[in-house]
Amino acid sequence: VQLQASGGGLVQAGGSLRLSCAASGTSISSADMGWYRQAPGDQREWVAVITSRSNTHYADFVKGRFTISRDSAKNTVYLQMNSLKPEDTAVYYCNAQWVLSSKWGQGTLVTVSS
Repeated sequence: VQLQASGGGLVQAGGSLRLSCAASGTSISSADMGWYRQAPGDQREWVAVITSRSNTHYADFVKGRFTISRDSAKNTVYLQMNSLKPEDTAVYYCNAQWVLSSKWGQGTLVTVSS
């Protein structure tokens, strides 16, 4: 399985971006899909997850601003990011978690200018 993250870029504070994580090689319908991020010099941190049953959970620092969703037909997970802040600047990674295995995508850079 491969996870291809895309949609990152440069945006001004207050702006929006939508990240995509497209899976190939296997279906992710049975996986819990998460987004994580890693800012320069920081550890990777969890941002949001959507379970195989489409339950969603968010880190406190993105609640009300970010929305995670999945499209089973496209085998893709999305992260809609609104009201972006400079502190959201990071490389964003998607992760697929099955019962016995896990897979990371390659990351997409989000830069929020003040």
